[in-house]
Amino acid sequence: MSTLSLAVRDSATMLRRDLLHARRYPSLTLNLLLTPVMLLLLFVYIFGDTMSGGAGRDAYIAYIVPGILLMTIGSTTVGTAVSVSMDMSEGIIARFRTMAIHRGSILFGHVAGSVLRTLMSVVLVGAVGVAMGFRSTDATVLEWLGAIGLLALFTLAFTWIAVGMGLGSPNAEAASNNATPLILLPLISSAFVPLGSMPGWFRPIAEYQPFTPAIETLRGLLLGTEIGHNGWLAVAWCIGLTVLGYFWSRAQFEREPK
Repeated sequence: MSTLSLAVRDSATMLRRDLLHARRYPSLTLNLLLTPVMLLLLFVYIFGDTMSGGAGRDAYIAYIVPGILLMTIGSTTVGTAVSVSMDMSEGIIARFRTMAIHRGSILFGHVAGSVLRTLMSVVLVGAVGVAMGFRSTDATVLEWLGAIGLLALFTLAFTWIAVGMGLGSPNAEAASNNATPLILLPLISSAFVPLGSMPGWFRPIAEYQPFTPAIETLRGLLLGTEIGHNGWLAVAWCIGLTVLGYFWSRAQFEREPK
């Protein structure tokens, strides 16, 4: 078999292993999935009328759902960091290093499995949003494809970052703590309130981070609002984080164990 064929075969095996592991331990994904769902319910039903500024709860749910979908990506990929760290600390990675398998397939299996789980989580949270009244009737087919592509690209970027965090953590608890910014960043973005309503000193913090341009782009694609420069900023963030996460993860994985 060629090197490419071996890589594909071994990556598929590692993907199957990752999905089986997720099925046997569903609480890791479900617990992380509860955070965006609870925030969606809380902000719509408890704070919706107030946060909408008089526009009504329906207007606020249309505003908040795109941000919650991207927050789901950030929170779910924390499980990837924990899963990778567990593999490293429990010795299975050391065992894989001694076997005649393509070394890159170990990371690609984790990444592919995490992307699939995260996108499924996004679909579930999106279904909750639809059940609560979210509608995207003005989006065209191309805009829907653009939205799906953005979600997939954003998921891939943060999955590689999470893999790097997991590889660099000594244990699962540390990996969970190190990945906390993936949950906190959406909270200081435009997910819940517009940038214009934030204090002047805080606005740059919310504006110059990866979640805000992605949220504004997704919101524009689904609701027909202005996207402006946020589209290319979101894509640039995704590509940059993917490249950074890939080379960071690869460098840590190639290091000889101590």
